[in-house]
Amino acid sequence: MRITLSPLRAGSVSQDWRSPLSAEKSRTYMDTLRGLETSYAMFSVNLDEAIGLRRNGRLVKAHQALSVTPALCKRLADPLLHLLRAMLSHAKHFRITPNLSPLDPENFQQAKSRRAANFNGLCSRIFLSQRSQFLHKISTLLELVENLNEACSNATEELNDPSSVRPEREWDLLDASHYDLNTCLRETIVLLKCFLLALPEGQLVDFNVALHGSPIPLSSPLLDPKQHLAHRRMTLLKGQ
Repeated sequence: MRITLSPLRAGSVSQDWRSPLSAEKSRTYMDTLRGLETSYAMFSVNLDEAIGLRRNGRLVKAHQALSVTPALCKRLADPLLHLLRAMLSHAKHFRITPNLSPLDPENFQQAKSRRAANFNGLCSRIFLSQRSQFLHKISTLLELVENLNEACSNATEELNDPSSVRPEREWDLLDASHYDLNTCLRETIVLLKCFLLALPEGQLVDFNVALHGSPIPLSSPLLDPKQHLAHRRMTLLKGQ
């Protein structure tokens, strides 16, 4: 099979973010974005409710709301991980080279997340190849999302344990995990836009199959992009 290499793209992430996609790529982008934003909104609203109930002293209700938080977090993490793996696999096989910028530790709250972002920034200065930088950033985001999903589950389990001795710490960990997951989501959305701009049109069908299991029909309606449903906060990614 003949592989068409993706040429190095001139410009920047900011320019890519403002650049239009073709109609077919827009369908892929908007279909993916809709699913991620819906999952994020459900997770964010649920956690916001639980934290609000706790602050008002309604601990029983807070723990009832918290009982579904791990499942909602997983509902966000799973498609996010699937998207990242699809981009990573396709970029490795077809040598796609999108524009990108390194992760900024200031956009994260947890110390572990900040360390991962710092290391990604260091590697972006060490790696000479832009493609290597892209693959490393994707790999870093994969590890972050997996760790944050696990942290959310563990914190919820600890809070549901009557013998928990440090509930304040676990509530703070939940809030920070939400913040950092939102950052990972926003970074992935920007990466997807840059990836699709760099993707040759002839490879879009293969990427859609990897992403959705089947090509997106050309007749599928193009949804209007909603302002990202960051119910609680939206990370402002520097330079974008």
